[in-house]
Amino acid sequence: MKKWFVVLLVLLSFSFISKNTAITEEERKNAIAYFKETQKALADELKGLSENQLNWKPADSVWSAAGCAEHIAISEKNLFDWYGGIMKAPDAPERRSELKMTDDMIKGMLTNRTFKVKTREGFYPTGMSASNALALFNERREALIKYMSETKEDMRNHIAETPLGLVDGYQLLLFLSAHTKRHTLQIAELKAHPDFPKN
Repeated sequence: MKKWFVVLLVLLSFSFISKNTAITEEERKNAIAYFKETQKALADELKGLSENQLNWKPADSVWSAAGCAEHIAISEKNLFDWYGGIMKAPDAPERRSELKMTDDMIKGMLTNRTFKVKTREGFYPTGMSASNALALFNERREALIKYMSETKEDMRNHIAETPLGLVDGYQLLLFLSAHTKRHTLQIAELKAHPDFPKN
């Protein structure tokens, strides 16, 4: 009887371990490094720009550097709120086979500026100053880094539908950071425009 009890305990333990899809320490470290990398890149692109440069745009249909910064700050909250919503939904390990993209593919696709995505309502800049937008973004990004450093959430078994296709929870947070990089690249494009103000 005791022998069968031990066997049962071993089987139950194996079952528990095999279903545990909490992120690895390497995944945690890689995500945090990516969050910090894209945070610094945004600050670097905005650094030293005058108000004139921050608010310049080549056409009315194009966002200024300040507008991009505000969009990034707004998106930081909205995308993390979206992530929170999918994490509250029941996990769906049976859908993992539907995922087609690796973590690196998601980062690469979202930062490809030839891939166009129409901005949704609630993500448009409203006229916030670049300094306020950057401060708000940094506050939210630091909270994200803290969350990633501490979380034990089962990110890999929660699935979200994005313009790129299905992603899991961990990938959605990479999506968030890649989104920051995407619009930081947009700021760099503005600065490289031949008509960008000299001062």
